[in-house]
Amino acid sequence: MKTLQIDIWSDIACPWCSIGKRRIEAALERFPHKNDVKITWRAFELNPAAPKVEPQTGGAYAERLAQKYGWSVKAAQERLDSMVEVAKKDGLDFRFDHIKPGNTFDAHRLVHLADKRGLQGAMKERLLRAYMTEGEQMSDIPTLVRLATEVGIDAEEAQALFASDDYANEVRADEREAHQIGISGVPFFVIGRYGVSGAQPAEALLQVLDKAWAEAPELAETELSEGATCGADGCV
Repeated sequence: MKTLQIDIWSDIACPWCSIGKRRIEAALERFPHKNDVKITWRAFELNPAAPKVEPQTGGAYAERLAQKYGWSVKAAQERLDSMVEVAKKDGLDFRFDHIKPGNTFDAHRLVHLADKRGLQGAMKERLLRAYMTEGEQMSDIPTLVRLATEVGIDAEEAQALFASDDYANEVRADEREAHQIGISGVPFFVIGRYGVSGAQPAEALLQVLDKAWAEAPELAETELSEGATCGADGCV
């Protein structure tokens, strides 16, 4: 039987990645071969140099965003408001007033551990909701352990992960491969031989799924289409 592999590079601290997850899920609900699809979540850090906890400078998230990217506060708030409305249409509740920026490396290691337990999709979903809606700190180890147990990972196993360097090499390998492919923004989907950049509409993703399924297991050079992403220069 055919199996269609989908690799998705994304970050936890990425609103478009959360939206993209919803849209690929919506596309798969309409895809007649969804039970023959294997999704692997791959690591991508938008800011690998981010501190464990970013210093609190005061003010609203829009003010911090404006300072970071050189926008006016009004323009930053308009971008956030627009993204909140887009997210609502995909069933997501973004709370930028709750977000706690920080390093996501350990969260990515946890996603790799979850993959070994058959819980990767659930773990990715829980982390995205924790960050985008609930204001959880993604670099806080006790928080990550608690979130891991909520999806079925043993607390001792999660604690052992963070007391070690386990899956650090896997995270770095994901990021090296992203660089080799030329990924500069996420989410980025590799569906069969097709590369899809950004949180494109479910209908567009479904068309790619149909094409990739019809051609599987043939291999060829990646064909690329582009949509909204988050990158080092912000979310567009």
